[in-house]
Amino acid sequence: MALLIDALLITLFLWVITAVVYPIIAWTNTFYILNLWPILLGIVILAYFTILEERWATTLGKGALELKVVAKDGNLNYNKAFLRNLSKFLWVPLVLDVIIGFLVSSRGNRQLYLDKLAGTDVIVK
Repeated sequence: MALLIDALLITLFLWVITAVVYPIIAWTNTFYILNLWPILLGIVILAYFTILEERWATTLGKGALELKVVAKDGNLNYNKAFLRNLSKFLWVPLVLDVIIGFLVSSRGNRQLYLDKLAGTDVIVK
């Protein structure tokens, strides 16, 4: 649910960016720039999750549900936050991350596979 809230917020942000940038693109006839939009989307998503989780151990969606990210060794840094969110760049890697994580997790500890690699977990505040 937290991911859906974050996805809505990121989508709204990108709609605002598009509304501002598109008239400039149309005026300058540089529509080829729109081919790079998926890459921009991936960068915005990774930056959003990485920066917010490293600084405040939560995102707006996680905060609304009173969740936070913790490092198992107590040191949540940019590298760990980036690694655990790498699959969010596109939806296919995210689905694979969820499926693989659930398949290899113990019954009581369901988590993303990249959470295991990063040494992080999502807990209730």
